[in-house]
Amino acid sequence: MTELLLLQGPPALSAFRLAKMRQRLGVADGALYAEFLHLLCLEAPLDQGEEARIRSLLQYGPERERPDRAGKLAFTVVPRLGTISPWSSKATDIFRTCGLGKVIRVERGIRWYLDPAAAGRLDPAPLFDRMTQRVVPEGQLAGVFEDLPPRPLVRVPVMARGRAELVRANEALGLALSEDEIDYLADAYAGLARDPTDVELMMFAQANSEHCRHKIFNATWRVDDELQPLSLFDMIRNTCRAINGAGILSAYSDNAAVIQGHRTERYVLNPHDHCYAYEQGEVDILMKVETHNHPTGIAPGNREARADGERSGHHAGRAHRRGRVQQRVRPSRPVRLLSYL
Repeated sequence: MTELLLLQGPPALSAFRLAKMRQRLGVADGALYAEFLHLLCLEAPLDQGEEARIRSLLQYGPERERPDRAGKLAFTVVPRLGTISPWSSKATDIFRTCGLGKVIRVERGIRWYLDPAAAGRLDPAPLFDRMTQRVVPEGQLAGVFEDLPPRPLVRVPVMARGRAELVRANEALGLALSEDEIDYLADAYAGLARDPTDVELMMFAQANSEHCRHKIFNATWRVDDELQPLSLFDMIRNTCRAINGAGILSAYSDNAAVIQGHRTERYVLNPHDHCYAYEQGEVDILMKVETHNHPTGIAPGNREARADGERSGHHAGRAHRRGRVQQRVRPSRPVRLLSYL
């Protein structure tokens, strides 16, 4: 039997962001305030020390110029049913690392407070993202951790009814397939002489949302109806070719790039006496631009941070074998669960 613990969080929006939201909502005056709500699914009651540790971890955000709570609770926004937010995935990992094993999962929502007179006539659509969030009554917050039973596999009868069934599935499943993609799928399954499943169509559709149209990077393209000699990805590579790769140690061969850095002192561990000391050495620069961190509706959990670390380690290992050391260009790691989660 699990328990639900609700903990009040810091303001979700700054005064500046609240002013911007006021413009979107068309609310010229009256109260408007947004506050994070932390929802914890517990397998057992917490002792005082564990609860104090949790409250400490959940202290984040600006300490100054916080907007004051105003108005009455009008809407509570939480992740869509059956999904795990990227924030939850990272925060739950941190809780476990900190010895808080009684916390099965921690999630985050937003409570919106408004002037009671405005709340009744306000459209809440601008307050949340329908792709990843939903509005729920306070009495249904436990549903955030509800496990949905798996649905049976469904076959789309393309062989019997043709392309029209793909169009219907596109609307029913919210796949956002383009006309040429529907044509491609119709031809592909006609060649396979079988019907597609709803899972196959969903996975095909995620190639857009999960990988930012990587699948068309090498496609031909036209400008003013004139066929271009280079694909989009060739154009991106063209900069490297134009300088003959000067200063570039690794690019377009893996998930990150390494450029030549500079010679400087670095603080390293001596493998013989196990003492740290400064020594001169080449420090190269690793650059990583992730293009598909936006979660999809079918992702069971966000693991891009872990994948990013694995890629960085892969490149660091390669650089080490070349006798060079890399410098990662990224902000310092937070001590607490900062608001970027």
